[in-house]
Amino acid sequence: MKELRHLKPAGEAIFKDRYTTKAKELLQPYSPGVKSEFAVVGLPLSKPSISHSGASFAPGTIRDAMQSYTTYSAEAELDFMEPIIDFGDIYMDPIDITGNQHRIEEGLSDVFKTNAAKNWMLLGGDHSISYSSIKAFAENKSVGVIQFDAHHDLRNTDDGGPTNGTPFRRLLEDQIIRGEHLVQIGIRDFTNAKVYDDYAKEKGVAVYTMGEVEQLSITKILEQELQRLAEKVDVIYLSVDMDVLDQAFAPGCPAIGPGGMDSRTLLNGVLLAGMHEKVKAMDIVEIDPTIDIRNMTSRVAAYVILQFMKGKNKKE
Repeated sequence: MKELRHLKPAGEAIFKDRYTTKAKELLQPYSPGVKSEFAVVGLPLSKPSISHSGASFAPGTIRDAMQSYTTYSAEAELDFMEPIIDFGDIYMDPIDITGNQHRIEEGLSDVFKTNAAKNWMLLGGDHSISYSSIKAFAENKSVGVIQFDAHHDLRNTDDGGPTNGTPFRRLLEDQIIRGEHLVQIGIRDFTNAKVYDDYAKEKGVAVYTMGEVEQLSITKILEQELQRLAEKVDVIYLSVDMDVLDQAFAPGCPAIGPGGMDSRTLLNGVLLAGMHEKVKAMDIVEIDPTIDIRNMTSRVAAYVILQFMKGKNKKE
């Protein structure tokens, strides 16, 4: 039989520059005993979303979007070589919403106990996953949270239960975190109810509106809040809701809107936060790939991952 020429296995017939490594190539499946600087876990839950959302598809599209970038940072003069341990995705039952949230907590508790990584990157999913992930992360230690978001996510749980609008209300009510240990950055006008703004103030949450971000700068806010939190908690967790971005930069968010942050400001904020020694985990939530444009929003999320890693490796 004549040999078939020019054929490669499906998906492998792509251009490859021998001197270029793509960020996606750093992802390596978890094996017991293996350790690395970074690990990633997918949390594909979106059924608790108040609005229609396909955020359950985001962990996969964010991983795929890492193929858009190389491992080399010219600004920091560093090339990421160490693998990112990929624990895969936590199983989601098609109908058991609260059970899924409990599975995320249990699954992440097991993952964190492996001590396979020093820094954890969690890919949602809608923002409801943050209750479970922060609860698991807070086991046996105090946690401060920096939340990049257009919304407070402090809604009551009587109207709709544990949705993507309630994670931080639940964390406060269940005393998993304290109000003064929660920082919200990028809260947007005409996006929240007065009662939840009042609730944040009552609980001592540090709230920075988009107007204050523009006035004070993301650098000044984070320098101040990272220092304050570091004096009060054991570790710090970043929660990056992509709808903190203006709709021009994140068209794939279920709750898009004008007047938000530009991508450069968010990326600078994640870089600065990542440089702090007490920041040990980050989630990225609220991307619906089914409504995105050319994976623009997932590509920003992939860049957020690289900025977090860059912060952890940045030379002083």
